[in-house]
Amino acid sequence: MYFDDKTILYFDGQFTKAVEATTNLYTQTMHYGYGVFEGIRAYETANGTKIFKAEEHFERLKNSCEQIHIPYKYNNEELIQKTYEVLKLNNLTDAYIRPLVFCSPNMGISRPNEVSIMICAWEWGAYLGEKLLNLSISSYCRPHPRSTKVEAKVCGHYVNSILASVEAKDKGFDEALLLDSDGFLAEGPGSNLFFEKDGKLFTPQRGNILPGITRATVIELCKELEISVEEGLFKPEDLQNADSAFLCGTAAEIIGVSSLDGKDFPIKWENSLGKKLQLTYKNLVLDKPLLQTQF
Repeated sequence: MYFDDKTILYFDGQFTKAVEATTNLYTQTMHYGYGVFEGIRAYETANGTKIFKAEEHFERLKNSCEQIHIPYKYNNEELIQKTYEVLKLNNLTDAYIRPLVFCSPNMGISRPNEVSIMICAWEWGAYLGEKLLNLSISSYCRPHPRSTKVEAKVCGHYVNSILASVEAKDKGFDEALLLDSDGFLAEGPGSNLFFEKDGKLFTPQRGNILPGITRATVIELCKELEISVEEGLFKPEDLQNADSAFLCGTAAEIIGVSSLDGKDFPIKWENSLGKKLQLTYKNLVLDKPLLQTQF
């Protein structure tokens, strides 16, 4: 699904076949989840293949490394250029891109000795699909902000995401929704949450969530479309009483939510602010004029 015997990736300054790339089994990343990554998308636009917000994603990759004491010796402009070369070498015009910074062999609970970087890409549709989602509030909560750097995109953090997502799917839902350690709404396992009430959007504030680049883009689009959006602390009952909701992230893009724990939202997705933002977001990433139609 992700590669074949012709796939080329970028690995520590060289382009190499994915099937020939190797790494040591004693890395801190393998054993302790001590590494960081990014999820980025490239789109085929009328102006050629474009990596959406490449600078912001690689800057977050750097910041994530710095937050958890992983040395970052790379030039982001060069990495962006290498990423475009990865796309070209694999004949990809519309793709998901995964940069990964991982650590060298070291069984100690300590700073890494050396680090490596890998950049790969593959064709990947919307991560959560195209159908509206049935969410369930998870029994798992987001990591406490005093327990780790919750705003860093750390490999090991996603064990929490996997547990929540598997639990929800085992119960017959499409995806989970996690609360923070104080019981406030946080985010999905790999996406941020927005909900609509009385013509206004609400989204959990920073502090217990990964501050997504797609989330920031949605807030920017709300300003363009004159949609009021409020960041804050919200309880599950605020979402249960909402008119509509959606999740967003680079992999998921913008996807509507039909229900929470079996309770349907009253506004149809086609009439929601989320649908309007979904269309506007798609126009943005494809370099088309933004949606101007008002409901």
